[in-house]
Amino acid sequence: MAVYVDEALWEFRGRMWCHLTADSVEELHAFASDLGIPRRAFQSRPGRPWVDHYDLPESHRDRAVERGAVPLTFREAVGHMRDRRRRMR
Repeated sequence: MAVYVDEALWEFRGRMWCHLTADSVEELHAFASDLGIPRRAFQSRPGRPWVDHYDLPESHRDRAVERGAVPLTFREAVGHMRDRRRRMR
């Protein structure tokens, strides 16, 4: 199992954001909690668990990588999401 963080490409309210994802939702919640990210920040779509993620401010990205998150480019993150979708269907 692994946790992943993509590039900070999205601007919102004057900050840049990236996505924190994982191979399992349990691992994702545990990792986010260790980073101090509140559970209310979790984003999910019913029936589409392959898109489960936390939005992570760019200022937290390096800390996530230091704690073991695998850094991905946006293109790699999209490919990873497609792979997860195939495995879950």
